[in-house]
Amino acid sequence: MSKKNDAAAKEAAKKYPLNLPDTPFPMRGNLPAREPGWIKDWLEKDVYGKIRAARKGEKRFLLHDGPPYANGNIHVGHAVNKILKDIILKTKTLEGFDAPYVPGWDCHGMPIEIQIEKKFGKNLPKEEVMQKCREYAKEQIKNQMAGFQRLGVLGDWSDPYLTMRPETEAEEIRALGVILEKGFVYRGLKPVNWCFDCQSALAEAEVEYADKSSPTLDTAFPISAEDKPRLEQIFNYKCDKPVAAVIWTTTPWTIPANQALNMNPELDYVLVDTPNRMFVLAESLYEESLKRFGLEGKPVAKAKGSEFQGLRFKHPLCEMDPFYDRFSPVFLADYVDATAGTGIVHSAPAYGVDDFVSCKANGITNDDILNPVMGNGSYSESLPLFGGLNIWKAKDKILDTLQITGNLLSRGSMVHSYMNCWRHKTPLIYRATNQWFIRMDEPNADTKGVFSADAPADPLRKTALEGVDRTEFIPAWGEARLHNMIANRPDWCISRQRNWGVPLPFLINKETGKLHPDTLAILRKVADMVEKDGIEAWTRVKVEDLIDKDTDKYEKSSDILDVWFDSGTTHVTVMRGSHADKLTYPADLYLEGSDQHRGWFHSSLLTGSAIDGRPPYQALLTHGFTVDEQGRKMSKSLGNVIAPSEISDRYGAEILRLWVGLSDYTAEIGLGERILKGTVEGYRRFRNTIRFLLANVSDFDINKDAVAIEDMVEIDRWAIARMQQLQQEIRERYSKYEFHTACSALLLFASDDLGGFYLDILKDRLYTTGANGQARRSAQTGLWYITDTLLKLLAPVLSFTAEEAYACFNPNNKGSIFIEKFTDLPHVKESAELLNKWALIRAVRSDVQVELERLREKGQLGSSLQGEVSMKLPQPEYDVISQLGDELSFVMITSKATLDGVSDKREITVKPSSAPKCERCWQYKEDVGCDKNYPTLCCRCIGNLFGTPETRRFA
Repeated sequence: MSKKNDAAAKEAAKKYPLNLPDTPFPMRGNLPAREPGWIKDWLEKDVYGKIRAARKGEKRFLLHDGPPYANGNIHVGHAVNKILKDIILKTKTLEGFDAPYVPGWDCHGMPIEIQIEKKFGKNLPKEEVMQKCREYAKEQIKNQMAGFQRLGVLGDWSDPYLTMRPETEAEEIRALGVILEKGFVYRGLKPVNWCFDCQSALAEAEVEYADKSSPTLDTAFPISAEDKPRLEQIFNYKCDKPVAAVIWTTTPWTIPANQALNMNPELDYVLVDTPNRMFVLAESLYEESLKRFGLEGKPVAKAKGSEFQGLRFKHPLCEMDPFYDRFSPVFLADYVDATAGTGIVHSAPAYGVDDFVSCKANGITNDDILNPVMGNGSYSESLPLFGGLNIWKAKDKILDTLQITGNLLSRGSMVHSYMNCWRHKTPLIYRATNQWFIRMDEPNADTKGVFSADAPADPLRKTALEGVDRTEFIPAWGEARLHNMIANRPDWCISRQRNWGVPLPFLINKETGKLHPDTLAILRKVADMVEKDGIEAWTRVKVEDLIDKDTDKYEKSSDILDVWFDSGTTHVTVMRGSHADKLTYPADLYLEGSDQHRGWFHSSLLTGSAIDGRPPYQALLTHGFTVDEQGRKMSKSLGNVIAPSEISDRYGAEILRLWVGLSDYTAEIGLGERILKGTVEGYRRFRNTIRFLLANVSDFDINKDAVAIEDMVEIDRWAIARMQQLQQEIRERYSKYEFHTACSALLLFASDDLGGFYLDILKDRLYTTGANGQARRSAQTGLWYITDTLLKLLAPVLSFTAEEAYACFNPNNKGSIFIEKFTDLPHVKESAELLNKWALIRAVRSDVQVELERLREKGQLGSSLQGEVSMKLPQPEYDVISQLGDELSFVMITSKATLDGVSDKREITVKPSSAPKCERCWQYKEDVGCDKNYPTLCCRCIGNLFGTPETRRFA
């Protein structure tokens, strides 16, 4: 509008007033500056406490918080997780559930201890390390809590759960006692994931994979003189040359610890004759193997792998030192395949799970197993030829020594996926150590419980898999993922060799390695001490404080529990422990990222199955990881990381919340500038819609001014019916956790149903009819119900905006929109008929708008009110449209609209009006000036201002 026209409009408004909308709700949200004020208000007014009081006695819905680790600033993955949880709990609250949220933190473990080592060195007294770890964790929790609050997350921030609370640490020890008493815990020598930097065993969830370049080699194991006759018998061939079995490996550092060879009983093996030696190789791999050796040869005999059981070869370094002058017998193993290598696998039982199982099954005892690699990654000094060397750096010397013996047949390198420590990003190995385990299956002779002689009723794996079957998964693919992980996982190594963690408070016999017979009583006693003084109590207590006799025969365990045991037992230590008065068991929902199928979901399932015989949750919801707009994982090295604080400072946390709400969390979640700008546009649409609604009900009191549903204008009844239909759809989608489809539907409703249709049509009636007339009050009644409903539907996602808007809309509310419940809309009897009828009217209207736009593009038309439209319609459409009568022009937002008859198809004609323009309603009407006292007004405006206000039936 030009300045001249604008001035004229203002002058006209003074002379002939309009019902102009007004609201203190600003067009611009200024979110970065204003959101902290809402957070402060929520905390000072204890809105969370008021919600709990309002929902007291209602049906409980419990989402148990998976504790983030208390280290570092929150990242965008944290934001996705916390916002999703907040959306769910606010939705459930508005549904009427008592849905508490007790946030938690995982406080023990390696990363915190490493931070203390970096700052103060590695030689501090243990208790001082623990004290500094506590202080560090408290500071990290404080920072992260502020970050989560900044996201608009409501929760019990004054009383979160912390795994380092003394009462929680004590309950964890008691939970360990229950699992021990049921016979699941044992101590044993097994290969476990070992990190040289952590100098500790790692859980499966602490392992990630990355490409690594590894050396490759083929090396020969000569047949022992004693067993050469048997080899000839197996092949039925007289060997006139030296004979050797050949293995291929990417881990030359394991060769010094070789104790066996593995062959597949179902594979065919051939005796290959080469110029100077004969080799035993898998038939399907011998040609490829000879190429690597740089030799020519041909098979001269063949035998089944099953024939070789127990056949003894010699270590390839047997001539270099007496230590290596030992046999490497053949053990049959199904895991050996013929996809690569030679079809024969060298077995070092200390450094491979399959190797360990195979050797133990064939009579090698724990005492027999060679384990020369120390916890720091170096060979023990006593290892001949390679003592003191780092295993990764020893490869060249090992290969050179094999070359000297003549047993090195090839050397090379390859890039492959290899396991790494998730903290240090350094390679791991399997390393056999004495650790404490929770067994998954029936115990064998070596894995029988060292405390309880009685095995549990069912193996843990069976119970856990049954638990997976009874759990609901969102999305559904999570079930197969967790099922497979449980089905294939080894026994759970629960011990770690560090300082900062809940102890395994065992007294161990120095000679036998067995637990004290009164272990359960000792655990209870230690738990009571820890509850009073924290885990530091275990470092101070002496053996003689715990038992009365044989004190010199026992020593305290120095191991701590895996931190996944900490968080995995919070269903006991928190839900039924420190926060039992606020939470319930089992939880309705656990919600975490997709990596937690092997993490918190996993450990909670195992501890729940061991303690209670069931999972601690009814359902699991999994969300994906954040990636950039090119689908790349966010990382500092790529420079594509966007911190939540950066988004909040630039756009507001509300934009972050809406981004989460609009994203399909079941897959990877994209984030970048383009996506954020699109989200901002969506937010503006919501905000502008809300502002229009608030402005047009600012002088409306639902208790005094409401029009009865049966007396409302038809399009207003349609609007309530459409709002009812949408609310049902949104609430159903919320209940299924389908937030992105719900948010998209709400955005479409705001832009199309409201902005593009209903509100557009309503403006004339709101602004120009009598302020207190039924036509306007009918519209306001519809708008009031839409506003109340829409704000509550948006509140779980747009929490700041909904709270701000609701304070304008309902100044006398209970203190927060989140204390309210979803709107109970009035029943519209003919809702289905109205929805169908107005869907047809909207379709015709869309065609009219297309024709109006064509004239506008040609410069023949300004406002659509300047247009006059005439239509011929098919009979069914004609019958419906004709019901609107003179009000058809209000629907089309033209000054004149007529029906000219029936046709086989829609025929729409639009032309500019030649009538004068009413300066108040801006319609072009022939009757402008019908009253000489008001020469610039149409008769309708004169009646609305000075006479009898118009009535409306349809629009």
